[in-house]
Amino acid sequence: MTEAGNGESGGAGAAAARPADQVSTPARDAQLLERTVFEVKRVIVGQDRLVERVLTGLLAKGHILLEGVPGVAKTLAVETFARVVGGSFSRLQFTPDLVPADILGTRIYRQGSERFDVELGPVLANFVLADEINRAPAKVQSALLEVMAERHVSIGGQSYPMPSPFLVLATQNPIENEGVYPLPEAQRDRFLFKLPVEYPTAEEEREIIYRMGVAAPEPNAVLNPDELIRLQKVAASVFVHHALVDYVVRLVVATRLPNEHGLSDIAGWVSYGASPRASLGIIAASRALALVRGRDYVLPQDVVDVVPDVLRHRLVLSYDALADGIPVEHIVNRVLQTVPLPQVSARPQAGPPAPAPVGGPGYGQPQHAPNPHQ
Repeated sequence: MTEAGNGESGGAGAAAARPADQVSTPARDAQLLERTVFEVKRVIVGQDRLVERVLTGLLAKGHILLEGVPGVAKTLAVETFARVVGGSFSRLQFTPDLVPADILGTRIYRQGSERFDVELGPVLANFVLADEINRAPAKVQSALLEVMAERHVSIGGQSYPMPSPFLVLATQNPIENEGVYPLPEAQRDRFLFKLPVEYPTAEEEREIIYRMGVAAPEPNAVLNPDELIRLQKVAASVFVHHALVDYVVRLVVATRLPNEHGLSDIAGWVSYGASPRASLGIIAASRALALVRGRDYVLPQDVVDVVPDVLRHRLVLSYDALADGIPVEHIVNRVLQTVPLPQVSARPQAGPPAPAPVGGPGYGQPQHAPNPHQ
């Protein structure tokens, strides 16, 4: 099992030992990420948005929740990413009879030595697939929440750090109501993204049959844990204009105070808006998405593209909205259409400035946000 400290030191050492002609640049990083996407797409047919968002979540150090009906390659996508990115991989099949010790580990009495040994559970891995997470009871979900939030496991009064990088990718089935335990708001908020996994098109399904009918392709490793840690640091340093920071804050605040932002039509549909963790998540995801798209600066379109995936699971809808069948995507789209986008320079002219307060300088003429689902 990889120790947490090894990834950090290994990544720094690898960077220092890298020859001068292979020094990291945005172009080289973009090429490396393109190879990663290409290798994943050798196995996964279609699902372009899903592949891009999962890679974005990995670079942003965010846990990801995938929701879709059975048979749309949720589990296969996670397993493929784990093999392409490298590192240790563990799959947890959640069932109603699962107990926290099954995933965290426990103390075992050794009769020969007359002492207790700690047997660490399968959750200690770089990539953890929590399959059908909503089938586990609340006490198991709470145990996983501690691991996701604190990045360590507590057994017998001792803490064991998770390996680095550490990412949880969970799947759930939205169509089953019996034998499931809906995720509480606190645990949903720990996921950076909630990604819907759609059915493939007719052409994609035909390609799935041809590609998987004889022998499924085997993905090759493109990255390793040290390289992923380095790319995560690169993503964290991507330039974000202070006007875009203001824009993100205004978006999130609009979900809490819709009446004050010209959104009185949706005020009765939202009981609780997004927390500041959503603002942090949007900025981190926008930076990572810009890196995936080959840039070292964030564009307004990057922000617009990630907002639905960051907010989808964080808004608590009212009883009226649930009774009327109002989709959360409709509310998010209304917020995007109402809060004006800033006009910012495409590239930073100098070092990144400190974020300006809400309503600070940097805004040009407002324009309507494009449809994030285009």
